[in-house]
Amino acid sequence: MANIVEEIKKPIAQEMKLFEQKFYESMQSNVPLLDKVTRFIVTTKGKQMRPMFVFLCSKLVGEVNEKSFRGASMIELIHTATLVHDDVVDESFKRRNFFSINALWKNKIAVLVGDYLLSKAVLLSTDHKEFDLLAVISRTIKEMAEGELLQLEKARKLDITEDVYYEIIRQKTATLVAACCEIGVLSNHADENLAKKMREFGTLTGMAFQIKDDLFDYLASNIIGKPVGIDIKEQKMTLPLIYSLRTANESDRKYFFDTIKRYNNDTKRVKELIDFVKKSGGLDYAIGVMKDFQQKAKDILNDFPDSQAKNSLHLMLDYVIERKF
Repeated sequence: MANIVEEIKKPIAQEMKLFEQKFYESMQSNVPLLDKVTRFIVTTKGKQMRPMFVFLCSKLVGEVNEKSFRGASMIELIHTATLVHDDVVDESFKRRNFFSINALWKNKIAVLVGDYLLSKAVLLSTDHKEFDLLAVISRTIKEMAEGELLQLEKARKLDITEDVYYEIIRQKTATLVAACCEIGVLSNHADENLAKKMREFGTLTGMAFQIKDDLFDYLASNIIGKPVGIDIKEQKMTLPLIYSLRTANESDRKYFFDTIKRYNNDTKRVKELIDFVKKSGGLDYAIGVMKDFQQKAKDILNDFPDSQAKNSLHLMLDYVIERKF
């Protein structure tokens, strides 16, 4: 899998190296504590898939330029801010096998750091009068917050239908990937139709990505950073579970709803539910939907002329659904 990521990066290898420095510069502050935290963020960064989307989409229609770098930094600032805030909300003390910011500096500082990163994302666009990028990131921040709140509201009642699930993952996850792809082409003066087309490409890719993430909850593996059954314990209704409960008979549905509601920390009952989802075709159904989103994204990509960037985006789409973590 690491080889695939390196292959994807080939057309943008130089840009990704340069981006690290530009991203760090975009976070810098005169406050020593903030500087210490932002240095920690840079040293514990993930695979940086989102900046890769920005640069590849930029190269799909032109060249990577200063506006592309600013757009990628904005996206990574938003992404990092939401992770910092999520760790506070979830009371999580680990992130990518490192201590989270709230574990090291407590909640108050973590929340303020997240706020600071969001403000820096907005300032990057206004300082350069790039109001097209400002519109994209403002919409993205709004939708990500709405998606989280919708999920929390629905989790209390456990009444998530398939349509509501799609709306939650579109807002929570896919909207940020959509912003990457839209910003990538906007940095090369894309018209409204092209920007909309790439936003749709990013949305479909993000939907496939999140369904893959939800599938990990049912797959025993030591290499993913997510314990099996964790979504069930947190009472998150994901696609495999929604499908299995919808197609179950009345007694099974009642029993397993009870597991989610009252026995979500009972290891035996959670294992029974995981087995039930597997046997009732929940995983196969979710895999089918995920592949359908992937194919629709590929169809959009196929409208573009052949290029290294296009090849890498095809590889990225394969990686999204084949990754092991």
